[in-house]
Amino acid sequence: MDIRREFDDWQNHEQGLDVMGGSLSAFTFLCIIVLITTLGLVMLYSASYNEALIHNLPHYYFFSRQLMFVLLALAASLVIRFIPLSFLKALSYPVLVVSILLLLMTLFTPFGQERLGSRRWLQIGSLPSLQPSEFAKIAIILFYATYHQKDRSTESSIRRFGVPILVSLVITALIFAQRDYSSALLFLALCFALLLASGFKLGHLLVLLSFLAAPALVAMFSQSYRVKRVFSFLFPSLDPAGMNYQVSNSLKAIRAGGLFGVGLGNGQYKLGLLPEVQSDFIFASICEEIGFVGASFILVLFAMIAILGYNAASRMESRDRFTSISAYGLTSMILFQAILNLAVVTALLPPTGIPLPFFSQGGTNLLVVLCSSVLLYRILLISSGKIPLEKSSLKREERKAILFPDAGSLS
Repeated sequence: MDIRREFDDWQNHEQGLDVMGGSLSAFTFLCIIVLITTLGLVMLYSASYNEALIHNLPHYYFFSRQLMFVLLALAASLVIRFIPLSFLKALSYPVLVVSILLLLMTLFTPFGQERLGSRRWLQIGSLPSLQPSEFAKIAIILFYATYHQKDRSTESSIRRFGVPILVSLVITALIFAQRDYSSALLFLALCFALLLASGFKLGHLLVLLSFLAAPALVAMFSQSYRVKRVFSFLFPSLDPAGMNYQVSNSLKAIRAGGLFGVGLGNGQYKLGLLPEVQSDFIFASICEEIGFVGASFILVLFAMIAILGYNAASRMESRDRFTSISAYGLTSMILFQAILNLAVVTALLPPTGIPLPFFSQGGTNLLVVLCSSVLLYRILLISSGKIPLEKSSLKREERKAILFPDAGSLS
């Protein structure tokens, strides 16, 4: 019996130290985030220095801007790592309102900037331009997690899911109105994932999708350039030098890399042959320079992020719905974005303008992805028992005390 007990204790200890599911999972996740962020900076510099020189900018221009947002994310991570979860819950609704206001400002005020046919950037004074649709992803995740932190299984489906669906559709419509169709699609996919994580039945989701399909098709074919983009994607030979130019050269760059690549910094397609190589098509440059082996390693890192994130969401499901839904949403946000980008680069989808997380040039997206990763890391610490879980719900008076700490002294 003693031998059996010792074996069980040893087995439990080994399971607790499991790299993907035990107490080491958080450390594994942290190492992956540090590694993939570092790789992202290196590959961005390699892909962007020629583009910077073409525009008479320092060769490190895009790299330095990206590094600035990494440092901002590092500062924000210190807050996210130690801020009480109760504070995040109390802020979830105000953050949602602010994100909607920012989207409205982008659409209807002079602060909104239009680039490449989309009005999705917000420029206020000399501050760096921001993309409010990126912050809306975090806002909707926290909103769903807070709204469903209590068990609502006894409530009617309309009461459980009516408000989240309405909010999701409003924000999707605002992003769509900016003519940022790829971000609207990504946001809608994220909302569907959050609905499933919140207990929405798959059959009901398919019905909802069928209702949304008709207006989506009408919107897709309401403008001639969208029709042209779809047909150019379906029939590449009709427009080899137009909309298919990027995708065609992307595939050529991937093939040129072979098994081990042409060497870091030695890629040729980034020298003017592949537009937007530092943003949407950076993975093609990665494949060319470090080959199939290096690109596969990066894909493995993304897969490990997904496994660790969904594993944490599953383990927290019976303990705390807020952290479980948050982990599910944060993981889905990173994973869906990576899948969409890779599908475009490999000609499985038409160009969408979705960046590759951790790698593509774009400060707002990088800031959101890194802050999301830190919050996910914290949830992994909770799920593995490294840090305690706070109580999952707050009374209204407690929320007011968090949001307005001096209100009591004024009364």
